[in-house]
Parts: sequence; structure tokens; C-alpha cells
Amino acid sequence: MSRGHFIAFEGGDGCGKSTQAARLAEDRGALLTHQPGGTPIGAALRALLLDPQYGEMHDRTEAMLLAADRAQHVEELVLPTLESGRDVVCDRYIGSSLAYQGYGRGLPLDQVRYLSEWATAGLWPELVVLLEVPEAVADKRMPGDRDRLEQVGVEFERRVRHGFGELARAEPERWVIVDGVGSIDEVAERIAAIVAERVDT
Repeated sequence: MSRGHFIAFEGGDGCGKSTQAARLAEDRGALLTHQPGGTPIGAALRALLLDPQYGEMHDRTEAMLLAADRAQHVEELVLPTLESGRDVVCDRYIGSSLAYQGYGRGLPLDQVRYLSEWATAGLWPELVVLLEVPEAVADKRMPGDRDRLEQVGVEFERRVRHGFGELARAEPERWVIVDGVGSIDEVAERIAAIVAERVDT
């Protein structure tokens, strides 16, 4: 039995990645999952990470909790699914830690990368789809009631968006930047064409 394909979606808040990840997973009959969360242990860690009452959480604590979530997620859900031959589409993965905790929080990027790779036993997606939209578009799409990680401010969000772009440009064999502006169907068509070319050929 051949191994399933692993595709991750990344991007700043409001870019439409969750909608498009769900659409691609449905179209491919893939397992749709997300980080943080996706497992019972991950759900508990997600509650710690996103509750605004934990606003004073240290940046390294945040990074380690995300790595712990990812370690459990890979071993319990992602890897077994891939080995069963089924595709996995993940809403956020290692790229988010590099962008948010590295570029956003200012933690050393090499340390965040090492922690993430160790947590996942080196499991990287075959393709990372980075959705990009203008700030004004992202702001309109965001809900009024934001969780702790969404209450970060404009400058932080700009550093994160810049970080995602840098990551994509540094590794074009794995990452692809997709214009997230347009209808859900229009963006989905762009992504489907890229997946067909990069994953299915």
C-alpha cells in the first residue's frame, strides 16, 4: 500500500486557509485536521494556548506547548493515517511555529525549527500551501471575539506575514504561495491546479 500525501495550509489570520483546507480535504477524501488540537491531548493544550486569561504566558512556554501538541498529533493521528494510505490535510503545522514564535515572538528561528523537527520526528508535508491576502481583507474576515493568539496587534501580524513569505521563498520546492483573494471556488481552483501539478504527478 502506498503512503498517503501530506499537505499543510499556512497563513496569517483571516487568509481563508481553514476554509480551503476543508475544501481540499473533502475533494480528495483526505483526513482534515488542525493544529493546535486534533487529538484529546491536543484539545487540552489548545485550551491552554488560546484562552485570553493566559495572556502572560512566556514565549518559550508557548513554543513548547505547541511542540507538545504537534508531537502527539503526529504520532496519534497524522502518521498512522499516512501509513494507512490516506491523505492528510492539516490546517497549520511547523510553518506556523516558525512564523508566529520565530518571526512574531522573536525566538531564535533555528531553535524553533529544531524543537518542531524533534517533536515531529522530522515529518514535513510534501506541500505547504501559503494563502496570502491584503491586510484589509484579512481584517474584514476576522471575528470580533478573538482568542489569545489572535489578540496580538498589527505589528505582530505584519511580522508573521513577513515570516511566512520568507519561509516560502526560502523553500520553493515545498512551499507555494497562493492568492487568497476571490470567491471560495476561485481560490479552490487555484489550489487544486497546484496540488495536481505538485503532488499528483
